[in-house]
Amino acid sequence: MSPARRALPLVILLTLVWGTNWSLFPLAVREVSVWTFRAVSVTIAGVLLLAFARARGIPLAIPRRYWPAVSAAALIYLVIWNLASTYAAILIPSGQAAILGFTMPLWTVLAVWLAFGEKPQPRMWAAVGLAALGVALLAIPARTAYASAPAGFLLGLFAGLGWAVGTVILKRANVPVPALVLTGWQLLIAAVPLAIGALWLGRGQAHAVSWQTIAIITYITIVPMAIGNAAWFAIVGLLPPSVAGLSSVLVPIVAMVTGAIVHAEPLGPWQLGAMLCSGCALFLALSRK
Repeated sequence: MSPARRALPLVILLTLVWGTNWSLFPLAVREVSVWTFRAVSVTIAGVLLLAFARARGIPLAIPRRYWPAVSAAALIYLVIWNLASTYAAILIPSGQAAILGFTMPLWTVLAVWLAFGEKPQPRMWAAVGLAALGVALLAIPARTAYASAPAGFLLGLFAGLGWAVGTVILKRANVPVPALVLTGWQLLIAAVPLAIGALWLGRGQAHAVSWQTIAIITYITIVPMAIGNAAWFAIVGLLPPSVAGLSSVLVPIVAMVTGAIVHAEPLGPWQLGAMLCSGCALFLALSRK
């Protein structure tokens, strides 16, 4: 079975768990800070994944020479992504924040080209063009939201850029460990600066948290954070970085639909056109040469 066929079920899983995640961000931080929310979810998700790997008899060790690349990748995209994407989803509609965050495929293709001289093939340029058109179709009707909250717009783009750069670093390192182990350790590495920030910003602000908030954070921790990140790193291991990045183009579409259901965010002809563009981009990215 080709790597693309093996990756397809993971892409579908990733699309669903990450796409339904964005509308929950504003709900998760109603009673806790963004830093606390992310520190808790990242730490617990990392521990769960490593515990699961250990229970399955998978060695948890990462060869010493790969730690610099693993640490750099985790700090660049897991810390930047988790903070910037959450703040963006608070400042602008969650579906629109997902659109901006998932410009990561465009940044990934450009990063691979500029950093390593790997010029994309015409098929990949077509996929990138379709993904960019999908983003544009979703962004045009939301321009007023971006104008009223420019920080949300910039943070969304920054999240996508950080994720793309981190993915390229990790892919180039070619770390020879299972996705579960790699994901668990990277989440725990990212948890350190997030926990420090949470403790520093939350001094003297301890208070009771409702069970609804606890339930939302628990779901985000187990499903999108633990299962979703494990699926993502498995995809990265199977596909070239530019193709892996494009495999996520359907996530903001699911985020748009979820945002429409949960927060009554807009869903009309612009969004349907973007769905078509994103679906075609995914087909081109995963199709055989």
